[in-house]
Parts: sequence; structure tokens; C-alpha cells
Amino acid sequence: MKFKILTGILLCLNIAAYAQTIKGKIYDTQTKEPVVAALVKEKNSVNATKTNNEGYFELTCSQLSPDILISCISYKNVEIKAYNNQNIELTPDSRSLQSVMVTANREASLRSETPIAITKLSAKLIDETKATTLFEVVNKTPGVLMVDLGNEQHMMSIRQPITTNPYYLYMEDGVPIRPMGVFNHNALLQVNQYTVSSIEVVKGPVSSIYGPEAIGGAVNFIMQRPTIVPTAKAGFQFDNWGYKRFQFGTGATIGKFGFYVGGLTSKQTNSWMTASDYNKQTVNARLEYNFTPKTRLIGNFIYGKYNSQMSGSVDSIAFYSRNYLSTSDFAYRKSDANRTRLTLEHEWNENAKSFVTIFNRNDELGQNPSYGIRWKTGQTTATGQINANNFNSYGVIAQHSQHFNFLNSKLIAGAMFDYSPNDYWAYQTDLNAQVRPDGKSVEKYSLKEERPDIQLANYNAKIRNAASYLQYDFEPVKKIRFSTGLRYDRMSFTYINNLDNSAGEKAYSKLTPKIGVTYQIDQEKGLYANYAQGFSPTALTAIFRAKPNTSPAQFYYNLEPATFQNYELGGWATFFNHKVYADIAIYQMDGKNELLSIRQPDNSTDYQSAGKTLHRGIEFGITANPNPQFSFRFGGTVAIHKFINFQVSDNPKDALQNLNNYEMPSAPRWVYNTELNYYPKQLPNLRMSVELQYLSSYYQNQINTVKYDGYTLLNYRIGYKIKGVEVYSNVMNLGNTLYATNVTRGNNATDTSTFTPAAPRTFVFGIQYNFAGKK
Repeated sequence: MKFKILTGILLCLNIAAYAQTIKGKIYDTQTKEPVVAALVKEKNSVNATKTNNEGYFELTCSQLSPDILISCISYKNVEIKAYNNQNIELTPDSRSLQSVMVTANREASLRSETPIAITKLSAKLIDETKATTLFEVVNKTPGVLMVDLGNEQHMMSIRQPITTNPYYLYMEDGVPIRPMGVFNHNALLQVNQYTVSSIEVVKGPVSSIYGPEAIGGAVNFIMQRPTIVPTAKAGFQFDNWGYKRFQFGTGATIGKFGFYVGGLTSKQTNSWMTASDYNKQTVNARLEYNFTPKTRLIGNFIYGKYNSQMSGSVDSIAFYSRNYLSTSDFAYRKSDANRTRLTLEHEWNENAKSFVTIFNRNDELGQNPSYGIRWKTGQTTATGQINANNFNSYGVIAQHSQHFNFLNSKLIAGAMFDYSPNDYWAYQTDLNAQVRPDGKSVEKYSLKEERPDIQLANYNAKIRNAASYLQYDFEPVKKIRFSTGLRYDRMSFTYINNLDNSAGEKAYSKLTPKIGVTYQIDQEKGLYANYAQGFSPTALTAIFRAKPNTSPAQFYYNLEPATFQNYELGGWATFFNHKVYADIAIYQMDGKNELLSIRQPDNSTDYQSAGKTLHRGIEFGITANPNPQFSFRFGGTVAIHKFINFQVSDNPKDALQNLNNYEMPSAPRWVYNTELNYYPKQLPNLRMSVELQYLSSYYQNQINTVKYDGYTLLNYRIGYKIKGVEVYSNVMNLGNTLYATNVTRGNNATDTSTFTPAAPRTFVFGIQYNFAGKK
């Protein structure tokens, strides 16, 4: 007995003598950001730990220099010989990039437990795209079409026709870029694309967490975090049409403090389209301070300035003859914006965490828009407008999540509030119109006189958006997980309408539920279903715009909020040892009171929001990585968007009184994007890719009499790295296809089509230097 006790004591002393604590940090090899929740385990031992938010770990080992195993979802496993104060890189596993999402719950969650259609665009994909504008990246998302209107201006189509309507939610790190009620379809102009780490796109309403206004979908830009090791990069990019861009980024972590700063300045002059000069400057700074391993403070600031001519659309004569002459050289859009947020995060224990975010948004937008030109057939005069839309937001978001052992459940509770004073004014301009010989279209407009005495809109509003939400996820039986949510939103505002000297208050509120379920058949495949509601109050610019041809002016005070019911089935699967990943979503979204612009004879629009609509489609995506040399991606949607019961006139003399069963305009039935990447084994630093973008035909007008044929495009990209220097080239529209990104036409017999021409073949060249330190 004494011998056993002595042996035990000696053994313990022996272990204690050799036991040591290994400390280190783990980071992503692509972004150099910390990898959170990576499992670090001593080989042939039960000793294990996980990394915290800083990517930091401490592992007590039984040996002086043990082998350790590191694993993390979405990354390739690593086995290395460990030593103290070690920085370890993890390489993203392209076969499982869709495993973890942030946007679903404002915190990392497994795709297999998320009953929504969601896609993640990785840092590698974003980096290799070397996009001049965001649509070149975003359009790689299955079911998403971001429409280029030139100079980074854009529209969007996600479970909706191509539209400027407020049915999308754009966010940076989960904070909406604009407040509810002040939507702008060009909001992504202000995103600093050079500091985006990844992009997540949720399709359909995301009612319980982010708000019901994300009808078609939500696009969340995950911004670059401070890097674990010192990093710096700088580059220059240009094309053959006069575009130039300088860009930079740098970051590091020093003790408890980390930072990342990045930005760009770009300029375009004398491009393929006349009157299309523009410049943009944007910078983003992110600071993180870790008070303790469980508490950290995050600060983020972004500033953006944009100044562009608006070349607008052209008629069919100019378009089909490739005569890229803008009809107006006086139109412009200017934007000056900054956004600040401060987030305090705390992890109470393994099962509970909270955060509070306070934010501020300042946005000034001024424009003399080409889309504001009104002209009647044959006339030698026209009218335009100059307008400004400014807001200043102060807001707070708070959220707590708690995990329970009971039914392996999780509760998320949160609330948000923002206060956003908003001013808008617009007045008329008088124009001269140089009419073509046939009298059906205009060759050139010129500014005759500004008419501040003729005001088109002028209001001041104080907007208050308040919301509270609950989401409860639980697993009643193994492999089946329910997600239920409830959100209450109230948007209210007081206003002064300076045109009719009225003042008042309006409010819209809605309780929106959601329920979803996931069934993980096995580790390789799963199914999901969900039901969710969407709700979108009318934008203030629509409410306070004077109705056309009314004197005294009348306004759209009675427009009803649009509501949507979304039903969805989906699934995902991997094949051939995770070399192929596929997902699919089938949805139907029933809309009510969807906002519709009815084109008038003078090219103005009259708003209607009293009808029913149907949006039904299938979204699909496939990625394949058969070997390290090749990867393949194919994603798209087939959909139909229809008016079901949409009364546009009560006048029996009108030829068309309703749009029942007509297809909605600008709604292509097929859209897909596919890409083949090649990384030759013989030249490991070389990459090449060929991308194809397809868009089928669609109706130009609401009465379905004229179609646009759509287009098929080829893009080619090549890049080569020599140590820290990367040179690259993109050839956009390789076939020099003549196409328009947007074609519209009024409902009247005398109306003609207007085309937003897309760029001809474009050669982009760039060089970038990347530096990454070791510690």
C-alpha cells in the first residue's frame, strides 16, 4: 500500500514537472482575423480548450512540446508541434464555407440549424473578384441580381422584380445603413468595398431579428476586423475607360487593442458614356479593445463622399447604334455620409452573452436626377428637378442570448430604437428638349432655368423607429430544430409639409411572427421550412410628393404599408466527401398593397398601393471543388412575379382598369451566374476564371406588350502573385455584347423604350502589395 501511494505521488510530481501551458493565437490565413471558437487539443490526450474572441487560447499540456490538433467549422484541420506564444494560421475550407453564418441571429450560428435561404460570399471570393463595383461580387449570390446603373449606382432584385422600392435591408455588421422610411435604392454607394471581409445575403423576410422591412432580402456586409499579425496592403486599379482607383488597408493587434483602417479613392473621367464622370472617397476604421477575454468594446467609423454625373438612359436609336451620348450633361448625384457605432459585448458564461450598440448616421444626398426629367412627345421643352434628402440618426440596439439545456434551446431577446430627423425638398427646373426628327424621342436636354419658386416637395419629419423581438429555438427531438420568432415594429413620425402648410403625425405598426424548422437528415444533408411575414411602410418621399396634375397639390397621405406572407421549403446537401455542395429554396411570397408607379403620358409616375401580387420561384446553388486546381460555382433563380388583383383605375373610360394576372415589369424569369476557377498546379500563384452571367427576357411595361430580350455575358479574370505583389486583370463583357442593364417603357401607345446602356468590353488592370508580419 505504501508503495502504491509513493508511486502515485511520484507520478503526480512527474506530470507536474512536465506539464506546461501553451499560449497562442489562431487566425484566418486569408483575412488575418482571429478565428473564434477553434478547438485546440493535445494529441493523444483529453487536454483541450477553445479560442476566445481574440483568437487566443491557453492549453495545459502533459508534455514540453506536444503535438496539438486544431479544428474549427469552415476551416481545414491542422496538426502541428506546439510551442509557447505561437501564432497559427487556419485555412478556410472551400468545401464548407456555408457552415457558419452571422446574419441569421446577429451571432455565429450553424447553417444546418438556420431555416432560411442564406448565402455567404467569402473573403477569398471577394478578393479574387477584384471588383470595381459591388454588383460584380453580389451577383455571385444565387437568386440575387444587383443592377448596375453606372458609376456604382444600382437597383436590386431579390425575390422581387428589378426595383427601386424599399423592399431590401442593407447593413454593415448587422446595423442598417438607413432608417426605416428613408430607403434609397442607391444606399450601397456608400459601402467601403475594400474593407468588406465577407457578405451574407438572406433571401426573403428576416422578420424576427432584423425587421420586417427586409422583404426581398437582407444584405449584410461583414467588415474587416483587426488583424492578429501586422498587415498592410495597397494597390492601384484602372481600366481602359478612364477609371482609376487607389486603395489601402492596414491593421494589427497590440495587447488588448486592435485596429483596422482601410479606404479608397476613385475617379472616372471621359468614359465610354458621355457625362459619366464621377469620384468617390471612403475610409473605414475599426477599433477593438478587450477589457477581459469575455468583455470587449468595438468602435467602427465609416466616411464616404460621392460625386457623380448622371448620364441616364438613352432611346432605342442611340442604344442600338452604340451611340453612347447622354441626353443630359447637367444631371448629378452627390452624397456625403458618415456612420459611427460603438458596441459593448460581454460573455456572461458559455451559455449567455449580451451586447449593446449605439450608433449614429449622417447622410446628405443632393441631386439633379436624370430620372426626374418629364417630357411629352413632340414638345421642345421639358421639366426636371433638383432635390435634397438629408437625415441624421441616433439609435441603440441591445440583444441578449441564452442557451438552455432544456430541449437544447436558445432564447434571443432584443430591442432597438432610432430617432432620425429627415428633411427633403425638391423644386422644378425648366429644360430645352432637342427632339429627334421623328418627334418620338429626345436627343439632348439642356438646362434652361432653375425654378425654386415651383416646389415639388418640401417637408421636415422626425422619424422614430422602435422594435422589440424574441426568437426561441429548440430541439424537441434529435435532428429536428424549430425556430420561432416574434417582432413588434412601430414607425411613427411627426411632420410639417411646407407645400400645403400642414402638420401632423402618422404611425405604422405591425406584429410579425415567423416559424421555421430544420431537419438534419445526417451530417451530409438537411431540409428546412419556414413561414415569415414582411411589412414595409411607405417611404416618406412617396407620401409627401405632390400628385401629378393636381392643383392645389394633393399628396399620398393614404398610402398603405405593403405586407407580405412568405412560405418556403429548402434543403442542402454535400456529396463526394464534401467536394460538392448544393442548396435549393422554393418560395411563394404573397404581397398586398405593394407600391406601384404608374407611368403617366409625360413620363411622370402616379403611386398605387392597393392590390395583390404574387412572387414565386426556385433558387439554387451548386459549388464543386473536385481537386485543388479547379472549382466551379453555379447559382440562379427561376421565378415569376405577377399582379393578382391590382386595380389601377376606377374610371370606366380608361382602357386598362386593372393589371390582374399581368406579369410585373422588369421581372426576368431566369437569372443565373456561373464561374469556373483554375489554379494550375505548375504555377501555384496563378489563378484564372471565366464567369457567365445570364438574364432572360422581361416585359418593359406593366401591360405586357413589349419585351426586352435579356443578355448573356462573359467575364474573364487572371491574377498572379510574386511574393507580396499581386498583378491582375479582369476583362468584363469579354464578347463586347451590346446590352442594357435596365429597359423601361410606359403603358401609353405613344411611349417608347428607354435603355440604360451597359459598358462595352472593359479591360481592368491592377497591382497590389500585401504585407503580413509574423507576430
